[in-house]
Amino acid sequence: MIVGVATAGRRSVAWYAMDGSAKYRSIQRSSATGQRDTSATAPNQLPYHAEPRPHRLATTMTLRIFAFVLASSFITTCAAQSAPPPDPVIKDKVALCATCHGEGGNSKVPTYPILAGQNSRYLYLQLQDFKAARRQNDEMSPVAATLSREDMLALADYFSKVKEAPNGFVADGAKVALGRKKSDEVLCPMCHQGGFIGQNEIPRVAGQQYGYIKKQLGDFKARRRTNDAGNMTSVASTLSDDDIENLSQYIANLY
Repeated sequence: MIVGVATAGRRSVAWYAMDGSAKYRSIQRSSATGQRDTSATAPNQLPYHAEPRPHRLATTMTLRIFAFVLASSFITTCAAQSAPPPDPVIKDKVALCATCHGEGGNSKVPTYPILAGQNSRYLYLQLQDFKAARRQNDEMSPVAATLSREDMLALADYFSKVKEAPNGFVADGAKVALGRKKSDEVLCPMCHQGGFIGQNEIPRVAGQQYGYIKKQLGDFKARRRTNDAGNMTSVASTLSDDDIENLSQYIANLY
């Protein structure tokens, strides 16, 4: 069986592996006749640069594959994290949002929610609730107070169209499994849909920041947050601290 070929000038060398030994055959094409002259050649008679080096081929291929994967990963990450330019009317407001929520609403801070890819109706309603003091936060309430209805609609539309980037959270596998089980038990997908992608005024929470999810579940349970028409406060009231931890791990792990 031929396992490799090397070329030196007009001379090609093929090597054969048979019964654990190697046999080499030199093949030289005559410049005058164009016919091949073949003769057996011992391994130590091969020119240095014509010796079979299959490991070099393997190394080269490995490096090329690694470079391709690295480049693909870089391109994908950049595509996911770069945000489209906002409408000039809300440009300054989007920049203000970015100081906490990150570029394009892709928050890198566990306590600040990811806005990118969120349902526009949910974002709009939350801004309304902050302005009307139905939901309160020391940082968001003053900002929302300055926004007009048109501002809120435009901001909600903009962030809903930005691609959500992975949150980088490393979950505990055991807690993820327990969180998935609890999610089915309390019927989370009934409102948040399969995969927690959300719908209309029900938020997308898949891949949300772990710290933010955990705090919101705790706030609903303690009734520090009540702008939910009673749905989340009712469900959260049945959750233990362990349930909240496991659900937070499970949901943050989704993408």
